[in-house]
Amino acid sequence: RHFPIIVRLAPEYRRSAEAIQNLRIGAPGPNGTVTQIPLSEVATISLVSGAAYIYREQQERYLPIKFSVRERDLGSAIREAQDKIAEQVQLPPGSHMEWVGEFGNLQDAIRRLSIVVPISLALIGVLLWFNFGSMTDTLLAMSVIPMAIFGGVLGLLISGTAFSVSAAIGFIALFGIAVMDGIIILSQFNQLIEEGMDRMSAVVRTGELQLRPVLMTCVVAGVGLLPAALSEGIGSQVQKPLAVVVVTGMMLAPVVILVTLPVLISFFSRRAR
Repeated sequence: RHFPIIVRLAPEYRRSAEAIQNLRIGAPGPNGTVTQIPLSEVATISLVSGAAYIYREQQERYLPIKFSVRERDLGSAIREAQDKIAEQVQLPPGSHMEWVGEFGNLQDAIRRLSIVVPISLALIGVLLWFNFGSMTDTLLAMSVIPMAIFGGVLGLLISGTAFSVSAAIGFIALFGIAVMDGIIILSQFNQLIEEGMDRMSAVVRTGELQLRPVLMTCVVAGVGLLPAALSEGIGSQVQKPLAVVVVTGMMLAPVVILVTLPVLISFFSRRAR
């Protein structure tokens, strides 16, 4: 078996390959004596290229290969690199490859979001049920979520921004704002019904009364993040996806909340006088 051993000699013994060849080592001789012989008698001395530094992690050697992604999203760049490496690169036996760095962080964040987002939606549903005491009203309030998602997705497509963890956080913020406005509409409708107004009149009156609050909520959220959505400077790639999702989502949210939600309420709400 061959074991790679790395030795670093003192400066006076490694001035040249010849100096290393002439190093004396002790070899066993007759009658227990030790004979000094040159290293070149038992080893092949040659000058080869090698690693300047050997990296180790978890008791394994590794060779880092780094590159940056410009003017495209990280996910597609990594997928293309993985496909080309699978076709053209043959790893030596005993070696394996790991994709880490920003891509590894992205994968970890996506796995966490796959748990956090359903839990967040479930908590929103529970709080809505406690607020309204009706499963129908809870589902009506949550019906604005998929409609609000459409605005965020449209903004990403128009701006050419790739989906990322920042964009996912923007969608979560969008969910909260849309549901909050949905609560405003539903609460107003239920109050008018309890006061004795008929359903269609209550739907129209709700839109009249809550037009300004809904528009103000959406405008404040959209305008506040508009500079971040339009930024192009250093570091904008982190905050821009979140801002684009919220701004475009808030542009379409008033239509969803003031037009679509009242129509759904008029069809499915079970509130009575």
